[in-house]
Amino acid sequence: MHVPYEVPRVSVSDAAPGAADVDLIIIPIAQDHTASASGTYDAVFGGDLGAAIARGEFCAKSCEIYVARRPGKDWRASRVLFVGGGPRAEIDAERIHRMAVSAAHAARQQRDGRIAWADVEPGMLSTAARVELIAEGLTFANFDGGTYKSRNHDRFFVTHAVILTSPDAAVAAATGCATGESINAARVLINEPGNLLTPRLLAEKAQSLASVPGITSEVLDERAIQALGMGMLLGVAQGSVEPPRLLVLRYEPAGAPAGQTLGLVGKGVTFDTGGISLKPADGMERMKDDMAGGATVVAALRSIALQQLPIRAIAVVPMVENMPGGKAVKPGDILRAASGLTVEVNNTDAEGRLILGDALWYARQLGATHLVDVATLTGAVVVALGKTTTGLFGTPEPWLHHIRKAAETAGERLWPMPLFPDYRDQLKSEIADMVNSPGRPAGAITAAMFLKEFAGEGPWAHLDIAGTAWAEDHKPWQPKGATGAMIRTLIDVARGGFPGV
Repeated sequence: MHVPYEVPRVSVSDAAPGAADVDLIIIPIAQDHTASASGTYDAVFGGDLGAAIARGEFCAKSCEIYVARRPGKDWRASRVLFVGGGPRAEIDAERIHRMAVSAAHAARQQRDGRIAWADVEPGMLSTAARVELIAEGLTFANFDGGTYKSRNHDRFFVTHAVILTSPDAAVAAATGCATGESINAARVLINEPGNLLTPRLLAEKAQSLASVPGITSEVLDERAIQALGMGMLLGVAQGSVEPPRLLVLRYEPAGAPAGQTLGLVGKGVTFDTGGISLKPADGMERMKDDMAGGATVVAALRSIALQQLPIRAIAVVPMVENMPGGKAVKPGDILRAASGLTVEVNNTDAEGRLILGDALWYARQLGATHLVDVATLTGAVVVALGKTTTGLFGTPEPWLHHIRKAAETAGERLWPMPLFPDYRDQLKSEIADMVNSPGRPAGAITAAMFLKEFAGEGPWAHLDIAGTAWAEDHKPWQPKGATGAMIRTLIDVARGGFPGV
């Protein structure tokens, strides 16, 4: 087994690009500033950049890469890589992050272990915001998913990264690096196969990931879960020989405002066969990532604690396998939730909302005043929003607006979906308080409406990451596999606190 990632030593320096003692200099260029860029650098690189632009080899489109053919005149670095940003007006948080990851991936392919980023393209962000995203992106790119390959000797990691900018941005660079490390640790968990990440093992590894100053942890076993009356969580788990677990993490820094606690709830299905309502065989191997929401909230809370943000926060992660065993819950069975509500299970493959319902209720019992749950919940959200955008549901509007602003700052995409009261009618059951799966129409919305029944009073949001937690295709800024989606957003939600919500 190979170590899946390495954390580069990230620092800042006000040195000029030519004076940086590294293997590779990365220089970002906006698409509408190629003329001025070639004017600046052609004397250094013998007209190489201008010639590449003139022949159309490099147009500085978003994340486009061009490596100068000639070494820089009097520059210490042996190579220079230009990365395109697209039009300057479009260089926002998402674009900067993608540019940094794309350039760092290229550096790894060229086996350049010591790199520098010349912070010469400001885009639309402040220096601190830009540097944090760059550091996080350079760290994010230092990841290799081939953990279990017996022949994986050619992989290469960046060991040192310098951001050439104001020394005042050192804290932002350290923060970005730490966030990137937390995201990569979550990606490791999400990539793990189901035979090596059972609920008990996920609980152990998640506890280890969250073992940082300021966080206390507790793992509830099946007996403790039963004592809490969590019939939905136990119902999903009963078909597996692997017992369920419920992870509770607490971050309660001194001086944090009293009476306000952010509750993060993440779906932790370590493998989802669909249960008796069995999934098709094609693509079922992907269902190892059905615990991505759980890994997301653990990694986010870890980063919140490492940044010592002045906010009380808890994370609750229900962990199960959904298996079609002889004791498995059957379509038509009735489960009683910890809240007292009864649910007719008409589809055992709609199990995520069942375990989240009990976990949301418990988070409120633990004192969460503002809730966000994260889950690979529905295929319907992929139909609605594709693989690039997370679905956002919840109430009230100011809380959703706060989360949308956090996502914008973090450089991640999400989109609000409606929760009109009429959708609640689809959950009606003839013999119980509701059904768990009312059918295909508005499937992502009705799943969120189900969760709303257990979210209690107070602000609540649901992030459906079924389309964004896993990349099916390789892109320069995201290799195939776990993405770590929404971790940065949750961190920025915590940074912003509870502004008038």
